[in-house]
Amino acid sequence: MFSSVAFLVILLLTLPVFAIPRTLKYTYTLGLMVAGMVLTSAWSMAVLGGEAPVKEIALFAPAAGSRVVLVIDQLTAFFILVINFAVLIGFLHARGYLAPYEQRMNSLRFSIHYFSYMWLWLSMLMVVMIRDGLSFLIVWEIMALSSFFLVIFEAEERSVMKTGISYLIQMHVGMFFILVAFLVVQDTTGEMSFDALGEYFASNRNLPLFMLFFAGFAIKAGFIPLHTWLPEAHPAAPSHVSGVMSGVMIKMGIYGILRVLIPMQSDLLVTGVIILLVSLLSGVMGVMMAIVQNDLKRMLAWSTIENVGIIGIGIGLGVIGLALDKTALALLGFAGGLLHLLNHSLFKSLLFFNAGSVYHAAHTRNMEQTGGLMKRMPRTAILFLIGSLAISGLPPFNGFISEYIIYMGMFNSLSGATLYHSILIVGSVAALALIGGLAIFCFTRAFGIVFLGEPRTEKAGNAREVNSSMIIPQLVTVALILITGLASPLVVKPVFGIVARMWDIAGLPLVTGAFTANLAHISLAGGILTVLLAALLLYRRYHLARRSVTAGPTWGCGYTAATPRMQYTATSFAYNYNHLAKPLLQNRKEMDEIGEGEIFPRKRSFMSRSDDFFKRVLIDRPTDLTAGLLKKIAVMQTGQIRHYILYAFLFMLLVLLLAMLKIM
Repeated sequence: MFSSVAFLVILLLTLPVFAIPRTLKYTYTLGLMVAGMVLTSAWSMAVLGGEAPVKEIALFAPAAGSRVVLVIDQLTAFFILVINFAVLIGFLHARGYLAPYEQRMNSLRFSIHYFSYMWLWLSMLMVVMIRDGLSFLIVWEIMALSSFFLVIFEAEERSVMKTGISYLIQMHVGMFFILVAFLVVQDTTGEMSFDALGEYFASNRNLPLFMLFFAGFAIKAGFIPLHTWLPEAHPAAPSHVSGVMSGVMIKMGIYGILRVLIPMQSDLLVTGVIILLVSLLSGVMGVMMAIVQNDLKRMLAWSTIENVGIIGIGIGLGVIGLALDKTALALLGFAGGLLHLLNHSLFKSLLFFNAGSVYHAAHTRNMEQTGGLMKRMPRTAILFLIGSLAISGLPPFNGFISEYIIYMGMFNSLSGATLYHSILIVGSVAALALIGGLAIFCFTRAFGIVFLGEPRTEKAGNAREVNSSMIIPQLVTVALILITGLASPLVVKPVFGIVARMWDIAGLPLVTGAFTANLAHISLAGGILTVLLAALLLYRRYHLARRSVTAGPTWGCGYTAATPRMQYTATSFAYNYNHLAKPLLQNRKEMDEIGEGEIFPRKRSFMSRSDDFFKRVLIDRPTDLTAGLLKKIAVMQTGQIRHYILYAFLFMLLVLLLAMLKIM
């Protein structure tokens, strides 16, 4: 009773943020969020700790009308902890990021922003805790609306508002698919809820209903080809919002897919193959598109699609393992996907916060206008480097652990596999390896162009390190990244337990015993490497402290007039890659050619970009056709009243004619 009342009180206390003085809004919001996070995290820890397999909290008594119940099982508890941490760190980072906006935005704008941020957090919590279909759709809609208001924080820019509207439309398209799926369940079982899925799947084909749910949830998750909102919305939103959207909000789509997969009883093999193929496409195309982006946040947005693909690969392999009764593949696939979900929420939010720091200091997201920031922002550069190493799946960071688990699941399933299964697994191994290699190239390019070399613009040259309020949240995130990488058994064991309980996978001790011991050895090796590196850095510092260190210009092979124009640009760094991948990425160059008779060429601009094929086909072309049709119909708007009376007369005449012919 106390838990439900406390949660309802937190919901109601979000409203006073509009009335509180501007100087106290942030503190009030932070305090309310911390209270809610302590409450919901306590629920989660009680379930994960084994006090009860499932915890139910009734928000409304039956006498109040409808009964809304929050249900927390192992999977929900895992998601609650991920949501709470990412949202809290994001809000701590927001304090410093939003400081420059206080001079030009009124109190109401900040009230709307804080209110929307709180309700994005609360709606995500309720999405993972509510099983009733109608209540789920309501909180799903609240999540879409609150994130929409966060995306359009700088609504005075036309492009931001356009992006926000496009995002909201696509979220409602996804909601339509989920609604239809729930209505199908209700028509068969008489109940509109996730709990009724088991009854429906027991007496009907599983694949058609799953595909309806998958279409709706995949839009939110950002799987290709349903991803088109993501590379637009993430760059438009403030960086702390981008970190939360990429770190946890898109994972609500992953949660929905997992929640539907749990009660499935047939069609598992074809379902797993579909998820795997879509995920492989998302992973490969996501990282390929990320490499050619010059906007730092857009690059991170495409990288999010890549990592959603990696999560999906783990889930697809887990479903295939269930279908083929391969315990190791099912357990390691699902566990690798869930762990990568956690890891991605850490290193991607860190990288978005870093992008916010770069934008805050250099006033640009265009990598071509940065350079040399490591000398001016050393802490930000080191943090970005750590995030880049983690997202590239390199030891001893957390990204390596989750990808390693997925790899091991695939390799262990090859023994005794059929030809079809072997081809599928080997192809998946090759694709995941390609994704990893391209990710290293992508973030080598990003770090080198942004932080190394010399400043390319005056703004980059004047950049200064951001304040501690933006650095400390990133340090906390880095600490968790290192803990997951260096003490992986502490994190992996609970994830194995969640997977085993949710999908009732037998043979858990046999699989996890040897595998956890293997991870312990990997973590030990990573720890030794880290200690050695720290020792070398300390020795270097001690050694240089006893000597006089001088600095001078870099030797230029006898040429002393070097300029930043002689450095690699983001485009030239990836030139060979662009050439090889041109058929897939459809690169375009925009420039005026120099004529034969133009002896003294005038000043020209050069621009190259890669079009998103799916956005052009699924979004741009239908939008252009609709706009063209509406423009043609607009000729009927003559502004003359006699024409409008004529339209009404013709309509009534048509109705009369149809009635006489008994068509109506």
